[in-house]
Amino acid sequence: QVQLVESGGGLVQPGGSLRLSCVASGSTFSDYTMNWFRQAPGNERVLVATLTTTGGATIYADSVKGRFTISRDNAKNTVYLQMNSLKPEDTAVYYCNAKHRILNTRYWGQGTRVTVSA
Repeated sequence: QVQLVESGGGLVQPGGSLRLSCVASGSTFSDYTMNWFRQAPGNERVLVATLTTTGGATIYADSVKGRFTISRDNAKNTVYLQMNSLKPEDTAVYYCNAKHRILNTRYWGQGTRVTVSA
């Protein structure tokens, strides 16, 4: 069982930056591929970024490539999402997700809201 707690959301102007954090507890953090998803009002939850267990590989949605960076600190059981050049269409609730590298079990955080508006 993994517990995930996100933080760092808020209101930011277009062009601004935010860094989201997700702290994991309850299991071996390095056994999990970490993901960030987001869900805008009226839309489905979609994958934003993925980072493998050792941080050796990343995947980004086309809409955020070049603007968002996912990283992890296995010593701190934390995954980050650095978001730069934010746009109003980035407004959503952002969710941290952990997927076990062998068992494929998934866990979700409670979400943190990001609003990009002037």
